[in-house]
Amino acid sequence: MKFGEAFTEYLHNERERYFLEKCSHVEYKRLKKVLKTCQTCKTFHDDEAEQEEASVDPDQNQLSCQCQSCPVCDQTFFSELMKEASDIAICFNLRARHLLHLHVATGIQRYLLRFRQCFMYDQQAMVEEGRMLIEYATMNALAIRKILKKYDKVHCSENGKHFKSKLQAEHVELLQSPWLIELGAFYLNLEGSDGGELNELSSHFSCDLDATPPIMALILPDSLKMEYDLTCAICLETVFNPYALSCGHLFCKSCACSAASVFIFQGPKAADSDSKCPICRETGVYAKAVHMLELDLLLKRRCRDYWKERYTAERTDNMKQTKEFWDLQAKYALY
Repeated sequence: MKFGEAFTEYLHNERERYFLEKCSHVEYKRLKKVLKTCQTCKTFHDDEAEQEEASVDPDQNQLSCQCQSCPVCDQTFFSELMKEASDIAICFNLRARHLLHLHVATGIQRYLLRFRQCFMYDQQAMVEEGRMLIEYATMNALAIRKILKKYDKVHCSENGKHFKSKLQAEHVELLQSPWLIELGAFYLNLEGSDGGELNELSSHFSCDLDATPPIMALILPDSLKMEYDLTCAICLETVFNPYALSCGHLFCKSCACSAASVFIFQGPKAADSDSKCPICRETGVYAKAVHMLELDLLLKRRCRDYWKERYTAERTDNMKQTKEFWDLQAKYALY
């Protein structure tokens, strides 16, 4: 089955289930029609280029796209696709965060959250919603990738490839979302529970923490595979108590705090707005950092000795920093 047909069938099934009815989707068919218009535009410009061939530098490739200034391409295609990608990313991140918060919340907080949901979020319901969220993210991400490849094919350009980089820079690349990694860890944490649906879902994810580097892998439709490096770029160890900055890079909590010049007990979100990511050097990425609780739980269960060692070390550093902080506060109070 071609991807366009598979995506249409997916949208039909989602409408029947009334799931994510308030969330955006990629207008795949409409964008393909836009590309057909662009292709007509390209043919027209190619004909013009042939007529003016005598005045054109013979070393230039006459098949190069002449649609760079086409208003259909510049004002319709990319602007609409960026809006759709942004809306999809916002919807996915919010729904995934809410779902996983229900799973990892403890004590009275968990009780109140489930009471507000009228006790509808049992494990099976959470598994089903997580499955649909993963399908929502992967299908729309693939639709964006496919349509950008078609754009480059029609225009004989790399504008689609460049636009994909822009999506990553704007933090709306769905397959790079830390919440997708969290959902993967969620299913791996539930692995072994009863239910064929859960086992089928967990088979799409794998995690090799003994590999160099340690990775989590996600198998996508069309046999595509995404791999996520679980190494902290600062300590060069498997991430412990991990945080994902809004630029998508993963760090241990203590390493992220050290890089941002804040205390561990304050957390990465206490960093100044001009603090930079140690990898990409982007500013303002600490304020919306995601605490990867499911991933941390996965590491705790699969690497017990390593997790305990890192926990003890972080706890010691945290107590030391806390003492230093309050000693400074007392000193300032005296003066």
